[in-house]
Amino acid sequence: MYQRDELFIDGKWAAPESGSVIEVISPHSEAAIGHAACAGPADVNRAVEAARVAFDAGPWPRMQPAERIDALGRLADIYKERRADMAALISAEIGAPISFAKMAQVRLPLTMISAFCGLAANYEWQLDRPGLYGKNIRIAKQPVGVVAAVVPWNMPQFLTVTKVVPALLAGCSVVLKPAPESVLDAQLLAEMVEAAGLPPGVLNVVPGGRDVGELLVGHAGVDKVSFTGSTAAGRQVARACAEGPKPVSLELGGKSAAIVLDDADPGATATGIQMASLANSGQVCNALSRILVPEARKGEFVDALAAAVRSMTVGDPADPNTQIGPLVAQRQQERVRGYIESGRDEGARLVVGGSEMPDGLETGWYVRPTVFSDATNDMRIAREEIFGPVLTVISYRDEDEAIRIANDSEYGLAGSVFTADTERGYGVAARVRSGTFGVNEGYIMDPAAPFGGVKNSGYGRELGTEGIDSYTVSQSISVAAAPN
Repeated sequence: MYQRDELFIDGKWAAPESGSVIEVISPHSEAAIGHAACAGPADVNRAVEAARVAFDAGPWPRMQPAERIDALGRLADIYKERRADMAALISAEIGAPISFAKMAQVRLPLTMISAFCGLAANYEWQLDRPGLYGKNIRIAKQPVGVVAAVVPWNMPQFLTVTKVVPALLAGCSVVLKPAPESVLDAQLLAEMVEAAGLPPGVLNVVPGGRDVGELLVGHAGVDKVSFTGSTAAGRQVARACAEGPKPVSLELGGKSAAIVLDDADPGATATGIQMASLANSGQVCNALSRILVPEARKGEFVDALAAAVRSMTVGDPADPNTQIGPLVAQRQQERVRGYIESGRDEGARLVVGGSEMPDGLETGWYVRPTVFSDATNDMRIAREEIFGPVLTVISYRDEDEAIRIANDSEYGLAGSVFTADTERGYGVAARVRSGTFGVNEGYIMDPAAPFGGVKNSGYGRELGTEGIDSYTVSQSISVAAAPN
């Protein structure tokens, strides 16, 4: 049992105002595995005030970038030492298979910390340019201020790191609000920050539910909000920030399409889609959940995809052989099962899976990995974000129709094309309206490249130098000649 009855605010651990706790339940055993302190309104105020003082009067924003890079480098070293603890904790709290937790839930965030430090070392914190009036203009990148970082439960450390680390490198202070389902790993990160010796108030953690998030986002002491979550919640966050007004970055939902061209290899395509669609039990915002295949070869691609999905091992996330673990909560299990029944009711053909409990499992919030074929793009399973291991195969007549289907969505986060001709793949990518795209793979989260969506998938970018940009404001300085 991991237990932390205190909140990390202003560089120290203190009891919350109410003494209330968040109990974390295993999605596999349905038993309690730990608890953490829950923040209340007074705690949110304390956290924002601590971050405000750290930014307005503390040393962090006034350090040279190299000093902040060194401090985050210490954090990376500590993170590396405790990566096994972090992977086991995330696997236990959200049900991520331990192999996936070690790779994507921990190794990837660790890579991101180091990558951001490298980007910051070469970042143009100031630049000079000639003005049109004959004067010199200096553009200085200043930290935006106190940042509210609100993250969901599905990729908790990756999403935390991609917000917190660039904000800190830019000189900001941060108040982090983790989701209740993944509160334990956030507390472990706070322990690492404490051990790394970052100044008090630079990072504060306020676990809680929607009420805590609303208080934080709307707080007058917050200068910038970075939010990842559902599109519905993102709209509420945007409205609250508009009242400020304060800048906000939103990374929201997706319903990404994999366009399989007629020259693609069925086996290789099925393997690529399996990895890009069903990792973390499909609980990934940029998962490829609509599979568009040529009508003339539909049977080949459906058979290959069905075989790949049937081969996946479903079970205890602590087992290194498990590929599909449980969903994060019972409400999520019920939601996904509802979509499976909706697909059946609307006339799609169930090829693999279904809403029944997987064989050999009696407890846990599991859903069989499921493939539908003979679907149309107007069905709920093709239009709405399911956030579970459910794939919808839709056939098309020609490439133009495939592009139209891919773009016929309220979302625009990611997408992919599978083809034997890379140049043809680039051509398809140019015609699909999405923030990210992969050719012969799901989009990889490369730390050098900006990540984000268009349409109802949000706005703003994380990763790359753009990820640092989003936590800075450009101060323009014009210089007149000194008087004689």
